Amino acid sequence: MNLGITRHKGRTLVAIGVLLVLSLGIWGCSDSPVAPTTIDTTTARVLNMSNPLVRSVMTVQDKHTPALMTKSDVIGTATTINDRGIPAILVLVTSPSALKSVPNFIDGVPVVVLLTDPIVAMKGRPGSGGGGGGGGGDDEVNHTAIQSTPIELGTSGGWRYDLANGYCCGGTLGSLIQVGGLKRILSNYHVFEADIVSGGNGIVATTGDNIIQPGLIDVNCNAGNAQNVATLVVTSSLPGSNVDCSSANIISGQVDESGSILEINTISSSIVAASVNQAVKKSGRTSGLTRSKINGLNATVSVTYRNECAGGTAFTKTFTGQILVKNNGSKFLTGGDSGSLMVEDVDTDPRAVGLLFAGSSRIAVANPIGDVLSFLGATMGATMVATMVGN
Repeated sequence: MNLGITRHKGRTLVAIGVLLVLSLGIWGCSDSPVAPTTIDTTTARVLNMSNPLVRSVMTVQDKHTPALMTKSDVIGTATTINDRGIPAILVLVTSPSALKSVPNFIDGVPVVVLLTDPIVAMKGRPGSGGGGGGGGGDDEVNHTAIQSTPIELGTSGGWRYDLANGYCCGGTLGSLIQVGGLKRILSNYHVFEADIVSGGNGIVATTGDNIIQPGLIDVNCNAGNAQNVATLVVTSSLPGSNVDCSSANIISGQVDESGSILEINTISSSIVAASVNQAVKKSGRTSGLTRSKINGLNATVSVTYRNECAGGTAFTKTFTGQILVKNNGSKFLTGGDSGSLMVEDVDTDPRAVGLLFAGSSRIAVANPIGDVLSFLGATMGATMVATMVGN
């Protein structure tokens, strides 16, 4: 493998490139899979995929990712910035030996290496941090309690029959979307429909099954203590596609049709492209309202899944083009927060950035929201208009 390793020369070339781009103000626009498309030009110097320098680093990242991920204990790459603010390649490793084996530069591009534990789907299950208690958030709102209807989202929920192998599980009812004029709850495949083998519970997830609030994990595994809020629409995003998503048609009167999310309130019908260091927040079942910053774009990551609640490893899926978020000490995302919608960290009508689905104690992973909406043929929120904004 020729990694084109250079040190001082590579740093100088990249730094000059940064200065040239910043001084010239070359910041292009990005297209959205959701029409119509509009671009907000009020924010300059954004490190997103519309930035030519970011794209050039991504090209190098993509070129070398296959070889890097053949190394023992390398589980992902992304485009990030280093501690000098220069676009760089991020490499995720799971051992000190792998940490030492990654070069400082690849084809003249600086490399940042992050030591982490394996990345797993963040469903609430025994031993994953999602086994009880309640989310907190800024105002100690209880994200695991049964709500009066119509419910807000960003709350505990899941498939009514998510019980197998002597355990029950759950996740987060993320946000409201619309598909063909019908309002649906958006969450993850592995929260709503991952039971695809008639093993531990003898059944599989089927279109029309009830989605409940709270999830089984928060009602002592007794669905009779929860309420039906939606009906599942099986779309089988995994293992074949590049997104981990699912949705369920809301039951009339059971869900707040404004799309309000606990501790976030209503969100914009527009979506926004992710950028490095972008401030984001989410409202989830286990950790409630939390905030962080985006740490990587264009991520290729290996994620481990289970097919049934608390069952063994079912498959490992490599995703591409994902968003990485800082998650030190699992303070942003933990078990049970899967399905949470990640939005920009603003007070009023924040725009969606991604759908959170996996992570480790160091990093969280989200599907870009445009990819999710495109896969489902959906628009964001309570209205029928969604736009992509560059930033």
